[in-house]
Amino acid sequence: METSRVGFCLLLCTIFMVVPVSIGQLTSTETRLLFQVQKLLEYPEVLQGWTKWTNFCYLPHSPPLKIVCANSRVTEITIVGNRSSPANVVPGSGPQGLSGKFSMDSLFTVLTKFSSLRVLSLVSLGLWGPLPPKINRFHSLQALNMTSNFISGRIPKQIASFQNLTSLVLADNLFNGSVPDLTGLPLLKVVNLGGNLLGPQFPSLSQSLVSITLSNNSFRSQIPSGLKKFNQLQRLDISSNRLVGPLPSFLFSLASIQYLNLAQNQLSGALASTTACSNNLSFVDISNNLLIGKLPSCIGSNSRNKTVISSWNCLSTGNSNRQHPYSFCNKEALAVKPVESKEQEEPGINLGLILGIIGGVVAIAGAIALLMFVIIRRSRTTEDANYDERSIVDKMSVRSSPKPPIDSRRVPQTMRSAAIGLPRYRVFSLEEIEDATNNFNPSNFMGEGSQGQLYKGWLVDGSLVVVKCLKLKQKHAPQNLIQHMEVLSKLRHRHLVSVLGHCIVTYQDHPNVASTVFVVFEHISNGSLREHLTDWKKKEILKWPQRMAITIGAARGVQFLQTGISPGIYGNDLKIDNILLDETLTPKISNYNIPLPLKTGSESPLSNRLSR
Repeated sequence: METSRVGFCLLLCTIFMVVPVSIGQLTSTETRLLFQVQKLLEYPEVLQGWTKWTNFCYLPHSPPLKIVCANSRVTEITIVGNRSSPANVVPGSGPQGLSGKFSMDSLFTVLTKFSSLRVLSLVSLGLWGPLPPKINRFHSLQALNMTSNFISGRIPKQIASFQNLTSLVLADNLFNGSVPDLTGLPLLKVVNLGGNLLGPQFPSLSQSLVSITLSNNSFRSQIPSGLKKFNQLQRLDISSNRLVGPLPSFLFSLASIQYLNLAQNQLSGALASTTACSNNLSFVDISNNLLIGKLPSCIGSNSRNKTVISSWNCLSTGNSNRQHPYSFCNKEALAVKPVESKEQEEPGINLGLILGIIGGVVAIAGAIALLMFVIIRRSRTTEDANYDERSIVDKMSVRSSPKPPIDSRRVPQTMRSAAIGLPRYRVFSLEEIEDATNNFNPSNFMGEGSQGQLYKGWLVDGSLVVVKCLKLKQKHAPQNLIQHMEVLSKLRHRHLVSVLGHCIVTYQDHPNVASTVFVVFEHISNGSLREHLTDWKKKEILKWPQRMAITIGAARGVQFLQTGISPGIYGNDLKIDNILLDETLTPKISNYNIPLPLKTGSESPLSNRLSR
């Protein structure tokens, strides 16, 4: 009997020894708060077992759920759901976040009432909307993880006040704009902001960091020299941005650096042959940049115990089959420049700011109304003067008689300047067209419309273009073709998918085809306005100022088509599918009509329907 009692006491002691630190009875207030969190998160599967009898401090810890208590208060909440994230949303699959009734503000009103909360991790739960400023009510927070949700807007600047913060993970969301200044967080070790829409300036970060992940964002500045002071940094991943300028050699020699990923940016120039590498460095990826010259020996062919990826630059070392020609990197490096730094303080919300915003909205709306009124009035006026610019079509090589004069109008100076930034209009040879499309290789075929085929192509300078092939089945007088090429050469404007040049091949004895016209357009690969308005990730970019700018830009494109050339082009199928956006969100009309004679005595529009 005595032996049984001793055994029972030993069993009780063993049980109490293995119970986790979170043992204790939670206060009734914080118990109610946890049930409110369950409701606000719309009862995710991992929380469906909670009942009024649940003792949260005794819940077994698991990867999807962890509640830690101390002194009868919650100190850690980790909840991992199974919802999709922006990076994994399948187009057309519908909303993946929580319902329209969800309120981020209400959720954080509850969460900030956990006065002793040190770790908050809410992952893959379908949260959407911006983080509210009330996040500053967390006074003891040490780790914040909101990965794989649909959280949008700017990262609240209040996060910079978390003096105890050691880990900030907000990856795979829809955050945009600049990152708050985090230099005042002395304990911060981990920052992961990858897979968002942040930028364009490289963020200001704490020198205490051990791991920095900023990949898959929209940073477009140079890599700051201040990183040379990050002596504790072991991992740096800034891949898949648009960082420009030279690649700083000090990154390879940081005292603690082990992992360095700089791939898929626009870093240019050559690395110094004297570049040194840290003894801890084991992985380097500098692929898909604009680097030239030779790799320094510490990451070149003589490097040992290192994984080095350097393909698709313009380097003279390594496998030349996986490098671009020097001219490609030289041209691209000249075409990009860092974004100008704009240091400005964010004013507080006050009456003056609100009135200013209202006044700005009214002014913009009035400007748009006035602009549309001017467009309508001008479209009804008669054509007045002659366009005084000489056309490059003089240089066309068509077997024809001299070019007759063409009736055209004077284009306003504002319209002529709108084409600045485009390469010179030119006449291509058939050999150049064949080289660009790889002899019209089927892999470059983009589609076929009622009047021609579209091929993707690359010019000798590396620029991507679209080539439209038009086979004219009627005989045309050469001077008529020249007149229409004259109009074609003027379709160059900031808000049009502009024509870069053309090539005409004339068949003297072909029974079916008289001529083939190859029209070369600029290639716009950032998608249409419809995609930006309907895609979960892209639509967060289009704030009110961007949408107003797109509206005004499209109106300017229409104005140019109707009044900027002669004869004016009307009846354009203008809808959001046909407005393409480039990487700077500049709108370009892609479905305007080009007059082209398809049979004797009449004209039919040539529809410029560009695939993306």
